[in-house]
Amino acid sequence: MAGRLDGKVAIVTGAGSVAAGWGNGRATCVRFAAEGAKVFAVDLSAETMVETLTRVRDAGGEIEPHLCDMTDGIAVEAMAAACLARFGTIDILVNNVGGSAKGGATNLDEAAWDRQIDFNLKSVYLSCRSVLPHMEAQGSGSIVNISSASGIRYTGSPQVAYASAKAAIIQFSKVTAVEFAPKGVRVNTVIPGQLHTPMVEARLAGQRMGGDVSSLLQSRIKRIPLGWMGDGRDTANAALFLCSEEARFVTGTEIVVDGGMSARCD
Repeated sequence: MAGRLDGKVAIVTGAGSVAAGWGNGRATCVRFAAEGAKVFAVDLSAETMVETLTRVRDAGGEIEPHLCDMTDGIAVEAMAAACLARFGTIDILVNNVGGSAKGGATNLDEAAWDRQIDFNLKSVYLSCRSVLPHMEAQGSGSIVNISSASGIRYTGSPQVAYASAKAAIIQFSKVTAVEFAPKGVRVNTVIPGQLHTPMVEARLAGQRMGGDVSSLLQSRIKRIPLGWMGDGRDTANAALFLCSEEARFVTGTEIVVDGGMSARCD
């Protein structure tokens, strides 16, 4: 049976993960490879990509790692060129680089604000700027930008720069989708909610619960009408749909993957 992405080349940024398990980037690489895509896996760290590469290769998929600081415009241009040199085309781009930092409008220092905007938003702009000309030239392509429920609602902690950047990704995607629709390129957003990814244990518990993972998990589950947390595989499945031919008439919109959390008014 043919895979839904047979013959496609997909760049996935943030392809590693801080620990074992299903982060958004790792899950996307594995899912896309299982559907026949050749994956160009991009991350800042080779170590965090080891499990990603192993999972894809053990399943018989094709994956090429590439190290890149996605906030560096020159490095991002080189990344896109490296993918073209390796595979000859770029059909799909999934922008998954990002991460949160605590702080509100009065207690987040300027340098931290700049880092958050660069990490979460500038990285999306730079990769789209580098990849879109190639997609335009071939008359086809699909871009999925990963936002966050923090970009559409308050999620229990003041993280104003992160929330602002993730909200901006949604509008960036809409504007870019309209601009490039006549060129055959679709641009959409996936908005994950409170997922149980390796980041929860590795980073968020320390930021919010003094390292108490159990308390953090329970506080997150309480916000979710379904009563349980998804993981990176749920984000990957949404991205897969948006990058497949099944979504050929879908552009400039979002899929929210949050178990109903953003539909609540409390």
